[in-house]
Amino acid sequence: MNIPGDDEPAAKGPLRRSLARLRDEAGKPRPPRLSEILEAIAADAGRERISVGDLVLAMDGRAFGALLLIFAFPNMLPTPPGTAGILGLPLFYLSIQMMLGRLPWLPAFIANRSVPRETLEMVVTRATPWLARAEKLLTQRLWLLVSPAAERALGALCLLLAVILVLPIPFGNMLPSLAICVLALGILERDGLWVIFGLIASAVAITVVGALGYAVVKSAIFVFVNAF
Repeated sequence: MNIPGDDEPAAKGPLRRSLARLRDEAGKPRPPRLSEILEAIAADAGRERISVGDLVLAMDGRAFGALLLIFAFPNMLPTPPGTAGILGLPLFYLSIQMMLGRLPWLPAFIANRSVPRETLEMVVTRATPWLARAEKLLTQRLWLLVSPAAERALGALCLLLAVILVLPIPFGNMLPSLAICVLALGILERDGLWVIFGLIASAVAITVVGALGYAVVKSAIFVFVNAF
């Protein structure tokens, strides 16, 4: 992962230094976990706002799993108006690129969008305890479910879930977001078992939200017909 050097903007220096101090149980330097990267970004008091591009840069080397998780999880939480739009739109681009087997990239009009650091810190504070527990359970297994071909299929599934997520259906965003998060964790740590859990969660999300959507449409038609 590329962490900004000391010759780069001062606001990025604390992030690099805090992550560089990480050690394993034997005292040797180790790569930072996703939860630790997010905590370091949110705690960087040198930044007033965090852009989508900042998150993509910090996740360099962790590709789609980390990025999908970052942009899906806030949609499960009550956040200030506009936050879901800022962090939700990248799901479309990332899912399409994963489906096509390309490297993650976001256009400038998305990458330059930002949220106050305090808002991100609130989301990270809620997310990292759950994420840290999940990281202890993840391990590399059932590699066929996280092979390049499988990742393309999962990209198509994540795109479907992202479309469902943004539909104006009451309470229709939590289950698709949860399914994307579970799939993302499996992709991130090459854990095929978690991919299976994500597939189950996806089936539940599609079924439940589909039923809710059908009920909303049927109710709207009933109201329209009886109004005239």
